Amino acid sequence: MKKFSDLYLKKLQIGSITTESNVFMAPMAGYTCYPFRLMCRKLGAGLAFTEMVSANGLKYNDKATAKLLYTDEAESPKAVQLLGSVPAAFEFACKGKYTSAYDIIDINMGCPVPNVIKSGEGCALTGDLLLASRIIEACKRSGKVVTVKCRPGMNQKSIVVSEFARMCEDSGADMITVHGRTRNMMYSGETIYEYIESAKKAVNIPVIANGGIYSEEDAVKMMDKTGADGIMIARCGLENPFIFSQLTGKHIDETKLSLIMWQADIAESVFDESTALAYIKKLSSYFMKGLHGTKKFKQEMYGSGNMQELRKILIRIFGEMEK
Repeated sequence: MKKFSDLYLKKLQIGSITTESNVFMAPMAGYTCYPFRLMCRKLGAGLAFTEMVSANGLKYNDKATAKLLYTDEAESPKAVQLLGSVPAAFEFACKGKYTSAYDIIDINMGCPVPNVIKSGEGCALTGDLLLASRIIEACKRSGKVVTVKCRPGMNQKSIVVSEFARMCEDSGADMITVHGRTRNMMYSGETIYEYIESAKKAVNIPVIANGGIYSEEDAVKMMDKTGADGIMIARCGLENPFIFSQLTGKHIDETKLSLIMWQADIAESVFDESTALAYIKKLSSYFMKGLHGTKKFKQEMYGSGNMQELRKILIRIFGEMEK
């Protein structure tokens, strides 16, 4: 089988920032918190983005929104994803205290969720290139590196990916990530490589390919078909975080048990116990996906009421699974 690390692995220049690899972890709501991002980076990811954060929420000092942005010097470079539709709110967020530690601002122009679309945010911005351009320019005024994550269009009858990519570059974006499905496809159906290839051919800035990558074979095929500069992993990163070490050829002496214990250590150090519990339970559920007899294990895990109890259960569960 073709190896990604032999064929396509490289450092990537994004504006003034150089990443150690061109394999990235996508922003995922509810998951890509500080501990998870550190894990992805340890395993070989060149970047790991925060979950999407409301630009308006930061403008109005929303405490819950601000909590999503915890980071420290152990994470570098740092990338935050912002969601919204008001250029002034983006500019305020990019220049404000909550994103001051972040090196990269990623603008969400690809989220397909109905409530986001109704607000004129996410993928809806592919239908308003002028507004999208103003948002990118507003973010660039912060002096930070700015990237954009988008879809090819709202549906197959409104494919704007080449024009949109050129607009991003002309407006100052330093990189774009293209999810190879239209908004109406949501997260299902085959990734359409031609859409990503069209974006790559339209611009000179790096183009990252996203959508439907669950194995090294998928990653190599994505690069073969699109000519992209790198790839972005999404759900697979939750189910099998070792995908990053597999793709980058990074030697890792870890098991799922050792990783989840390490995640528990970090979560307890930066979150309150209820937040740490919820996160470790969610992550452990993904780690168990595809393994035999997990229904009983998950019921027991979700019944635990504190971190000490949860740790004992996970040591036994993953110990049995990894024999």
